[in-house]
Amino acid sequence: QVQLVESGGGLVQAGGSLKLSCAASGSIISINAMGWYRQALGKQRELVATITSGGTTNYADSVKGRFTISRDNAKNTVYLQMNSLKPEDTAVYYCMCSKRVYVYWGQGTQVTVSS
Repeated sequence: QVQLVESGGGLVQAGGSLKLSCAASGSIISINAMGWYRQALGKQRELVATITSGGTTNYADSVKGRFTISRDNAKNTVYLQMNSLKPEDTAVYYCMCSKRVYVYWGQGTQVTVSS
């Protein structure tokens, strides 16, 4: 089992920045991809960004150029730097990681962007 604990959410004005962190613990050997998804009220959960253990990144078109995902393998931690935030970025942000055929999720952290 892998446990994921997110931090860094909150309330910010449009145009502002936030940085999310997610630390993995437990059975962390062989974790491959780590990343972030988000779910706005009344909508389906959607990809934000992922990063593999080798550093390959993937971003949703809606966040390209504004969000940056990074990873510290020594600390088993993934980060999401969010700049130029928009009200439509308001959602619960979930950290995830994949290990072999399994996907693990964090409990989520709320990000609210006011206009």
